[in-house]
Amino acid sequence: MKKFVLLALSLGLVSASFAATVDLNTASVKQLEALPGIGQHRAEAIIAYRKAHKGFKSASELSAIKGISENLVKKLQKDVTVSSGKTEGAKA
Repeated sequence: MKKFVLLALSLGLVSASFAATVDLNTASVKQLEALPGIGQHRAEAIIAYRKAHKGFKSASELSAIKGISENLVKKLQKDVTVSSGKTEGAKA
């Protein structure tokens, strides 16, 4: 039983390290808010930018949004992705 508990805990830690990335072209406000350094205001600004520019072509475009520094963009690189598919509007 003790081995089973240890195995379950280790699998939980491994799966936590493989957290899903957030797609800038389809993410909702809530999904964007889960990113480090992104609150509701920045999440809404990201979605507004996405709508105005018909989606992101790369994550580096985040630095064009007021309030998002290049330093923050560098920190987010591992947590975000950009799909080439259809973009979605703001979802809560």
